[in-house]
Amino acid sequence: MKVMSGLDARFFYSETRTAHMHTMKVVVVDITGRDEPLSREVLPLVIEQRLERMPVLRRRIVPTPHGLGNPVIVDDPDFKIANHLRYVLAPAPGGPHDLDTVISQVASNPLRRDRPLWELTVVEGLEHDRVAFVMKIHHALADGVASVSLLENAFVTNDDEAVSEPFNPAPIPTKRELYRAAASSARHAARTLPKVVKRTYSGVRESRAVKKTLSAPLPGPFAGPRTPFNVALTADRTFASVEIPMTDLLDAKRTSGATLNAVFLALCGGAIRQYLERMGELPSGTLIASVPMATRTDKHRLYGNHVDNLFLPIRSDLADPKERVAAIHQTAVAARKVREKFGPDLFEWRSGLVPASMHGVLPQMWGATRLANRLRPPVNLIASCVRGPRERLEVDGGAMTSLISSGPILEGMGLNITAWSYADTMVVSLLGCSASLPDAQLLADDIRHESEIWSSQF
Repeated sequence: MKVMSGLDARFFYSETRTAHMHTMKVVVVDITGRDEPLSREVLPLVIEQRLERMPVLRRRIVPTPHGLGNPVIVDDPDFKIANHLRYVLAPAPGGPHDLDTVISQVASNPLRRDRPLWELTVVEGLEHDRVAFVMKIHHALADGVASVSLLENAFVTNDDEAVSEPFNPAPIPTKRELYRAAASSARHAARTLPKVVKRTYSGVRESRAVKKTLSAPLPGPFAGPRTPFNVALTADRTFASVEIPMTDLLDAKRTSGATLNAVFLALCGGAIRQYLERMGELPSGTLIASVPMATRTDKHRLYGNHVDNLFLPIRSDLADPKERVAAIHQTAVAARKVREKFGPDLFEWRSGLVPASMHGVLPQMWGATRLANRLRPPVNLIASCVRGPRERLEVDGGAMTSLISSGPILEGMGLNITAWSYADTMVVSLLGCSASLPDAQLLADDIRHESEIWSSQF
């Protein structure tokens, strides 16, 4: 039994009826190279063989009574692989758009909490003898870095290079044990408090000094305009994805001298500019994105969240791609200099000080009152760019042809754009709901069009 961190608990309790807190990882596999079909009888055995490399998938989250402390996580004594597998047939002809339709349906349903928080949907009927595995996993279990490590660890061919953890199921903790865990969590929070206060004070003082030396404007919360993306959520999800050659992004990175993340944000800014301009909804000011930032990048970290975030403009107010990249890069460099003064762990420490039950109060209230339809959003969208596996992976004789990732949307922030690289391709996914992004494919087409413009600009 292990007590969850405050940040993991925050993701667990922030889920509402319309704001699902799962992420999705989609693996598309060409199975023509397999010696035997990947049947419904064989697949559970294949997954079972790899569960020691994915230990978090057999762990169940158990909340403490009345939310008095952070939940605990235990190896589930009632674990059954069949409880986590689903099979669906993609609509004909089984192309990329048809797979996107299935992914949107999978994303629309929250995970059941009486078992480990993940589900694997096997999508059959795809063209070119391919099968897709849509993994839905709760954000409380793993962030983007941990998800990449989990995926690579599961499919590494050399057993000596893989990390394995044995399965040690035990009875679900009793109330007395949970109360003890809550008390232990409270003692840890009390010990952390002086450190948080000291770091916050010194961070504010030092960051103010840094800001005086910067010329780039740094947006804060509620600095972005209201847009069609910034509404109260519906429970359903819309989804689309688009593949972009990595060479296009890397050429822009080299030419501009910016980071890959700045290039990605500029690509999003140009596509959103096209999308909103077509709707007659393009604001004069730039949209602001919440950009997750990993604070620990351990190669073999297979679970947990170690993230912070930056508020960065996507400069949707600038038509020229080169100007957009340069402006975003300048602000991103400045924002990181300021954030460094607070240290990488402060966001996690602060989350650990919040009583567990309080993590969900604001999200629940925000969703129930539908205030997002009337108030300015904290940020306009969530945008994340993760470096995925650089080498092509195999799944028991099947070649992995594509890797797609998607994060959650939140009340008032009804657009998530997530990019994951895989070998020589960047797959950009777009997640919304029928209220915030009725036709996700339109924005995906705008991203493709924007990348084509870039090929002549950089």
